[in-house]
Amino acid sequence: MGAIRDFIDKNYLHFNSAALVDASKGYEQHLLEGGKMMITLAGAMSTAELGISLAEMIRQDKVQIISCTGANLEEDIMNLVAHSHYKRVPNYRELSPKEEWDLLENHYNRVTDTCIPEEEAFRRLQKHIHQIWKDAEDKGERYFPHEYMYKMLLSGVLEQYYEIDPKNSWMLAAAQKNIPIVVPGWEDSTMGNIFASYVIKSELKATTMKSGIEYMVWLADWYRHNSSGKGVGFFQIGGGIAGDFPICVVPMMYQDLEWHDVPFWSYFCQISDSTTSYGSYSGAVPNEKITWGKLDIHTPKFIIESDATIVAPLIFAYILNQ
Repeated sequence: MGAIRDFIDKNYLHFNSAALVDASKGYEQHLLEGGKMMITLAGAMSTAELGISLAEMIRQDKVQIISCTGANLEEDIMNLVAHSHYKRVPNYRELSPKEEWDLLENHYNRVTDTCIPEEEAFRRLQKHIHQIWKDAEDKGERYFPHEYMYKMLLSGVLEQYYEIDPKNSWMLAAAQKNIPIVVPGWEDSTMGNIFASYVIKSELKATTMKSGIEYMVWLADWYRHNSSGKGVGFFQIGGGIAGDFPICVVPMMYQDLEWHDVPFWSYFCQISDSTTSYGSYSGAVPNEKITWGKLDIHTPKFIIESDATIVAPLIFAYILNQ
């Protein structure tokens, strides 16, 4: 075994650290028994550079499908093409409103301690993705948000800008393997806002972009064709729409379509620091999902109450035997 895995096995024996080991071994066993795995990305995991470990998980077939926010979809590519222009602000908790305003005036958008540069990240992608959107519309074609991103990455137009080792981009790894991605609420992202601006200006049609409903319809079909045998597991980083949207596909098929042969998700793990109260999805303990028809009584369930930017790379390293 690798040094990281050996360290974890020796030291992570109780509480959240033991839950990390149990979840990792459960993930590993699920794959060994022929199961498939969905990983869901909330928060700003791409800006946290999760691609360093997630890209290798994709290359080694440790994940078969991803659900992510529109921000995570684009921010991995932004980091790929503009990394040297990012600005880290380690004292972000101490910034005054005036200092925050100065960042805005200098075209920096802050994500916790990391500022994304508008010109080198947002506008650099906008120029190329707009052309791909327009070309599709001119041909009467429609695609999902992630498919447009795949087209841009695989075309090679961004290679001139690469500022990190491309093997550390999870989106590039996903595009090269053409693994499916579900992006609920894509409109809530920079590229989603930009696309909407073109629609408002009558330069593009809203229908050129496939919708969230179409993502759900597509996911139902994918799940039906991939949930036999050991089934599909659900590895959730954070909470929110990236997790809640895809997990609902099972009760939708069972309760609303009355397809009673649909299996439940066959593994579940959530990394979350959300307080388990106030009715939030992000803070719900796994057993609550039984009542919603998402998980079975016997589904292996794990919750790791910790910071995903620390925990997720460790779990991936464990699974990869690093």
